Amino acid sequence: MRLRTPLIAVALAAGSAALLAGCSSPAADADASDDVIRFATLPLVDDPNAETPTDEIAALLEEATGMTVEITDVPNYSAVIEAVRAGHEDIGIMSAFPSALAVNTGEVDSLVAWPGLAEPVSTCLVLDDSPLESLEDITAETTIAFADPNSSSGYYMPTYMLDQIGLHKDDGDFKELMSGGHDRSFIALKEGQADVACTSTIFPKMAGQDNPMFPFDEGETRSIGESRDMPISMSVLGNQQMSEEKRQALVEAIPKVFSDENRDAIGMYMSGMPEGIEPILEPGADVFQPIVDIAAVAGVDISDLE
Repeated sequence: MRLRTPLIAVALAAGSAALLAGCSSPAADADASDDVIRFATLPLVDDPNAETPTDEIAALLEEATGMTVEITDVPNYSAVIEAVRAGHEDIGIMSAFPSALAVNTGEVDSLVAWPGLAEPVSTCLVLDDSPLESLEDITAETTIAFADPNSSSGYYMPTYMLDQIGLHKDDGDFKELMSGGHDRSFIALKEGQADVACTSTIFPKMAGQDNPMFPFDEGETRSIGESRDMPISMSVLGNQQMSEEKRQALVEAIPKVFSDENRDAIGMYMSGMPEGIEPILEPGADVFQPIVDIAAVAGVDISDLE
Protein backbone atom coordinates (compact mmCIF):
# COMPACT_ATOMS: atom_id res chain seq x y z
CA MET A 1 0.00 0.00 0.00
CA ARG A 2 1.33 3.43 -0.92
CA LEU A 3 0.87 6.31 1.49
CA ARG A 4 1.33 10.00 0.85
CA THR A 5 1.87 12.27 3.84
CA PRO A 6 2.98 15.88 4.24
CA LEU A 7 6.12 16.88 6.05
CA ILE A 8 4.89 19.33 8.67
CA ALA A 9 8.10 21.27 9.22
CA VAL A 10 11.60 20.31 8.21
CA ALA A 11 14.23 22.99 7.77
CA LEU A 12 17.96 23.35 7.51
CA ALA A 13 19.08 25.98 10.01
CA ALA A 14 22.12 28.03 9.11
CA GLY A 15 25.19 26.53 10.75
CA SER A 16 23.17 23.75 12.36
CA ALA A 17 22.38 20.16 11.49
CA ALA A 18 19.47 19.93 13.92
CA LEU A 19 16.07 18.82 12.68
CA LEU A 20 13.68 21.53 13.77
CA ALA A 21 10.51 19.52 13.32
CA GLY A 22 9.80 15.97 12.23
CA CYS A 23 7.50 14.11 9.92
CA SER A 24 4.01 13.54 11.24
CA SER A 25 3.80 10.04 9.77
CA PRO A 26 4.23 7.19 12.29
CA ALA A 27 6.45 5.51 9.72
CA ALA A 28 9.09 8.15 10.37
CA ASP A 29 9.75 6.60 13.77
CA ALA A 30 9.86 3.02 12.53
CA ASP A 31 13.04 0.98 12.66
CA ALA A 32 15.39 1.54 9.72
CA SER A 33 15.44 -2.21 8.96
CA ASP A 34 11.73 -2.40 8.06
CA ASP A 35 10.39 -3.03 4.58
CA VAL A 36 8.95 0.45 4.02
CA ILE A 37 10.72 2.83 1.65
CA ARG A 38 10.19 6.46 2.66
CA PHE A 39 10.65 8.71 -0.36
CA ALA A 40 10.86 12.50 0.04
CA THR A 41 9.67 14.44 -3.01
CA LEU A 42 9.48 18.12 -3.84
CA PRO A 43 7.77 20.14 -6.57
CA LEU A 44 9.72 20.17 -9.83
CA VAL A 45 7.86 23.07 -11.39
CA ASP A 46 6.54 26.40 -10.09
CA ASP A 47 2.92 25.65 -11.07
CA PRO A 48 1.16 24.48 -7.86
CA ASN A 49 -1.51 22.78 -9.97
CA ALA A 50 0.97 20.64 -11.89
CA GLU A 51 0.88 16.99 -10.88
CA THR A 52 4.19 15.24 -10.40
CA PRO A 53 4.26 11.51 -11.27
CA THR A 54 4.98 10.30 -7.76
CA ASP A 55 2.27 7.62 -7.85
CA GLU A 56 3.86 6.13 -10.95
CA ILE A 57 7.30 6.17 -9.35
CA ALA A 58 5.97 4.59 -6.17
CA ALA A 59 4.24 1.80 -8.11
CA LEU A 60 7.40 1.04 -10.11
CA LEU A 61 9.57 1.14 -6.99
CA GLU A 62 7.23 -1.21 -5.14
CA GLU A 63 7.26 -3.62 -8.05
CA ALA A 64 11.06 -3.59 -8.24
CA THR A 65 11.69 -3.98 -4.50
CA GLY A 66 8.64 -5.77 -3.13
CA MET A 67 8.48 -3.13 -0.40
CA THR A 68 5.84 -0.58 0.53
CA VAL A 69 6.55 2.98 -0.60
CA GLU A 70 5.51 6.06 1.35
CA ILE A 71 5.68 9.43 -0.37
CA THR A 72 6.36 12.57 1.67
CA ASP A 73 5.98 16.06 0.21
CA VAL A 74 8.62 18.58 1.29
CA PRO A 75 9.00 22.24 0.27
CA ASN A 76 12.59 22.48 -0.98
CA TYR A 77 15.99 20.83 -1.44
CA SER A 78 17.10 21.73 2.07
CA ALA A 79 14.15 19.91 3.61
CA VAL A 80 14.73 16.79 1.51
CA ILE A 81 18.39 16.64 2.51
CA GLU A 82 17.70 17.21 6.19
CA ALA A 83 14.87 14.65 6.27
CA VAL A 84 17.13 12.02 4.65
CA ARG A 85 20.09 12.93 6.86
CA ALA A 86 18.02 12.65 10.03
CA GLY A 87 16.48 9.31 9.03
CA HIS A 88 12.93 10.58 8.67
CA GLU A 89 13.14 9.63 4.98
CA ASP A 90 15.14 6.94 3.21
CA ILE A 91 15.67 8.57 -0.18
CA GLY A 92 15.23 11.77 -2.14
CA ILE A 93 16.03 12.64 -5.75
CA MET A 94 17.51 15.94 -6.86
CA SER A 95 19.81 17.70 -9.30
CA ALA A 96 23.58 17.99 -9.29
CA PHE A 97 24.32 21.00 -7.07
CA PRO A 98 22.18 20.14 -4.02
CA SER A 99 23.22 16.48 -4.34
CA ALA A 100 26.89 17.42 -4.33
CA LEU A 101 26.54 19.73 -1.35
CA ALA A 102 24.59 17.08 0.56
CA VAL A 103 27.16 14.34 -0.11
CA ASN A 104 29.92 16.78 0.80
CA THR A 105 28.58 16.96 4.37
CA GLY A 106 29.58 13.33 4.86
CA GLU A 107 26.18 12.62 6.43
CA VAL A 108 24.21 11.66 3.31
CA ASP A 109 25.07 9.07 0.64
CA SER A 110 24.33 9.01 -3.05
CA LEU A 111 22.87 5.60 -3.87
CA VAL A 112 22.72 6.18 -7.60
CA ALA A 113 23.90 9.09 -9.77
CA TRP A 114 23.55 9.81 -13.47
CA PRO A 115 26.51 11.40 -15.29
CA GLY A 116 25.88 14.48 -17.36
CA LEU A 117 26.71 14.73 -21.03
CA ALA A 118 30.35 15.40 -21.94
CA GLU A 119 29.57 18.80 -23.42
CA PRO A 120 29.45 22.42 -22.23
CA VAL A 121 26.55 23.41 -19.99
CA SER A 122 26.75 27.18 -20.43
CA THR A 123 27.80 29.70 -23.04
CA CYS A 124 28.41 33.45 -22.94
CA LEU A 125 26.86 35.23 -25.92
CA VAL A 126 27.45 38.61 -27.52
CA LEU A 127 25.81 40.31 -30.50
CA ASP A 128 27.59 39.48 -33.73
CA ASP A 129 28.92 43.03 -34.13
CA SER A 130 30.35 43.16 -30.58
CA PRO A 131 34.04 44.07 -30.24
CA LEU A 132 34.41 41.24 -27.71
CA GLU A 133 36.04 38.20 -29.30
CA SER A 134 36.72 36.11 -26.19
CA LEU A 135 36.19 36.15 -22.45
CA GLU A 136 39.66 37.64 -22.07
CA ASP A 137 38.35 40.82 -23.76
CA ILE A 138 35.95 41.50 -20.88
CA THR A 139 36.86 44.61 -18.88
CA ALA A 140 35.58 46.45 -15.83
CA GLU A 141 33.18 48.32 -18.13
CA THR A 142 31.61 45.14 -19.54
CA THR A 143 28.11 44.30 -18.29
CA ILE A 144 27.33 40.59 -18.09
CA ALA A 145 23.72 39.43 -17.74
CA PHE A 146 23.06 36.31 -15.67
CA ALA A 147 19.69 34.59 -15.46
CA ASP A 148 19.24 34.07 -11.74
CA PRO A 149 21.50 33.64 -8.68
CA ASN A 150 20.14 30.08 -8.25
CA SER A 151 20.53 29.02 -11.90
CA SER A 152 23.08 26.32 -12.69
CA SER A 153 23.52 27.17 -16.37
CA GLY A 154 22.69 30.86 -16.01
CA TYR A 155 24.92 31.66 -13.03
CA TYR A 156 26.89 28.89 -11.27
CA MET A 157 28.63 27.48 -14.34
CA PRO A 158 29.34 30.84 -16.03
CA THR A 159 30.66 32.30 -12.76
CA TYR A 160 33.04 29.37 -12.45
CA MET A 161 34.07 29.76 -16.09
CA LEU A 162 34.90 33.43 -15.57
CA ASP A 163 36.73 32.64 -12.33
CA GLN A 164 39.01 30.22 -14.15
CA ILE A 165 40.40 33.04 -16.29
CA GLY A 166 40.69 35.46 -13.38
CA LEU A 167 37.49 37.49 -13.77
CA HIS A 168 35.64 38.23 -10.53
CA LYS A 169 32.65 40.50 -10.00
CA ASP A 170 33.67 41.36 -6.43
CA ASP A 171 37.03 42.57 -7.71
CA GLY A 172 35.36 44.89 -10.19
CA ASP A 173 36.51 42.90 -13.23
CA PHE A 174 33.05 43.27 -14.80
CA LYS A 175 29.57 44.58 -14.03
CA GLU A 176 26.90 42.05 -13.10
CA LEU A 177 23.28 42.30 -14.24
CA MET A 178 20.95 39.75 -12.63
CA SER A 179 18.14 39.75 -15.18
CA GLY A 180 15.69 37.35 -13.53
CA GLY A 181 15.57 34.76 -16.31
CA HIS A 182 17.34 33.48 -19.41
CA ASP A 183 14.85 35.20 -21.71
CA ARG A 184 15.34 38.48 -19.88
CA SER A 185 19.10 38.19 -20.29
CA PHE A 186 18.56 37.97 -24.04
CA ILE A 187 16.31 41.04 -23.99
CA ALA A 188 19.01 42.93 -22.08
CA LEU A 189 21.57 41.85 -24.68
CA LYS A 190 19.30 42.78 -27.58
CA GLU A 191 18.49 46.21 -26.15
CA GLY A 192 22.06 47.07 -25.22
CA GLN A 193 21.59 46.87 -21.46
CA ALA A 194 24.18 44.08 -21.34
CA ASP A 195 27.27 43.41 -23.42
CA VAL A 196 27.27 39.68 -22.68
CA ALA A 197 24.53 37.19 -21.75
CA CYS A 198 25.64 33.99 -20.04
CA THR A 199 23.10 31.22 -20.43
CA SER A 200 22.44 27.56 -21.17
CA THR A 201 23.84 26.07 -24.38
CA ILE A 202 20.33 24.94 -25.32
CA PHE A 203 19.16 28.46 -26.21
CA PRO A 204 21.35 29.35 -29.22
CA LYS A 205 19.94 26.26 -30.94
CA MET A 206 16.56 28.05 -30.95
CA ALA A 207 17.83 30.84 -33.22
CA GLY A 208 15.54 31.65 -36.14
CA GLN A 209 12.62 29.64 -34.77
CA ASP A 210 10.54 32.64 -33.59
CA ASN A 211 10.83 31.29 -30.08
CA PRO A 212 10.21 34.06 -27.52
CA MET A 213 12.75 32.44 -25.21
CA PHE A 214 15.52 33.27 -27.71
CA PRO A 215 14.56 36.31 -29.82
CA PHE A 216 17.42 36.14 -32.31
CA ASP A 217 17.89 34.93 -35.87
CA GLU A 218 20.80 32.75 -36.85
CA GLY A 219 24.00 34.77 -37.02
CA GLU A 220 22.79 37.57 -34.74
CA THR A 221 24.74 36.27 -31.77
CA ARG A 222 27.95 34.33 -31.22
CA SER A 223 29.66 32.69 -28.28
CA ILE A 224 32.84 34.07 -26.75
CA GLY A 225 33.26 31.21 -24.27
CA GLU A 226 31.75 27.93 -23.09
CA SER A 227 31.79 26.28 -19.67
CA ARG A 228 32.93 22.83 -18.73
CA ASP A 229 30.52 19.91 -18.66
CA MET A 230 28.41 18.88 -15.67
CA PRO A 231 29.87 15.62 -14.29
CA ILE A 232 26.57 14.66 -12.63
CA SER A 233 23.04 15.44 -13.79
CA MET A 234 20.82 13.85 -11.11
CA SER A 235 21.25 11.75 -7.99
CA VAL A 236 19.18 9.72 -5.54
CA LEU A 237 20.31 10.48 -2.00
CA GLY A 238 20.03 7.88 0.75
CA ASN A 239 20.01 7.78 4.53
CA GLN A 240 23.19 6.24 5.91
CA GLN A 241 21.40 4.38 8.71
CA MET A 242 18.99 2.31 6.61
CA SER A 243 19.40 -1.47 6.71
CA GLU A 244 21.83 -3.05 4.28
CA GLU A 245 18.98 -5.11 2.85
CA LYS A 246 16.96 -2.01 2.03
CA ARG A 247 19.99 -0.17 0.70
CA GLN A 248 20.92 -2.93 -1.74
CA ALA A 249 17.32 -3.33 -2.83
CA LEU A 250 17.22 0.38 -3.67
CA VAL A 251 20.61 0.38 -5.42
CA GLU A 252 19.35 -2.43 -7.66
CA ALA A 253 15.84 -1.03 -8.18
CA ILE A 254 16.48 2.68 -8.76
CA PRO A 255 18.23 2.27 -12.15
CA LYS A 256 15.35 0.05 -13.30
CA VAL A 257 12.73 2.59 -12.21
CA PHE A 258 14.52 5.70 -13.52
CA SER A 259 15.28 4.26 -16.94
CA ASP A 260 14.66 5.15 -20.57
CA GLU A 261 11.99 2.45 -20.60
CA ASN A 262 9.95 4.44 -18.07
CA ARG A 263 10.76 7.89 -19.47
CA ASP A 264 7.20 8.52 -20.65
CA ALA A 265 5.58 7.32 -17.42
CA ILE A 266 7.73 9.49 -15.14
CA GLY A 267 8.81 12.10 -17.69
CA MET A 268 9.05 15.06 -15.30
CA TYR A 269 11.54 13.23 -13.09
CA MET A 270 13.49 11.98 -16.09
CA SER A 271 13.86 15.38 -17.75
CA GLY A 272 17.24 16.02 -16.13
CA MET A 273 18.67 12.60 -17.00
CA PRO A 274 20.33 12.24 -20.42
CA GLU A 275 19.06 9.38 -22.55
CA GLY A 276 21.23 6.31 -22.95
CA ILE A 277 23.47 7.14 -19.97
CA GLU A 278 24.34 4.35 -17.54
CA PRO A 279 24.04 5.42 -13.88
CA ILE A 280 26.84 5.18 -11.32
CA LEU A 281 25.99 2.90 -8.39
CA GLU A 282 26.99 4.14 -4.92
CA PRO A 283 29.34 6.88 -6.17
CA GLY A 284 31.91 8.27 -3.77
CA ALA A 285 32.26 11.90 -2.76
CA ASP A 286 35.06 12.34 -5.31
CA VAL A 287 32.52 12.05 -8.13
CA PHE A 288 30.77 15.17 -6.80
CA GLN A 289 33.89 17.19 -5.93
CA PRO A 290 34.00 19.16 -9.20
CA ILE A 291 30.46 20.39 -8.51
CA VAL A 292 31.37 21.29 -4.93
CA ASP A 293 34.28 23.34 -6.30
CA ILE A 294 31.98 25.15 -8.73
CA ALA A 295 29.48 25.82 -5.95
CA ALA A 296 32.20 27.30 -3.74
CA VAL A 297 33.24 29.74 -6.47
CA ALA A 298 29.63 30.75 -7.08
CA GLY A 299 28.99 31.18 -3.35
CA VAL A 300 26.14 28.66 -3.32
CA ASP A 301 24.40 28.12 0.01
CA ILE A 302 22.29 24.95 0.27
CA SER A 303 19.63 26.88 2.18
CA ASP A 304 19.11 29.02 -0.94
CA LEU A 305 18.34 26.06 -3.19
CA GLU A 306 14.55 25.94 -3.43
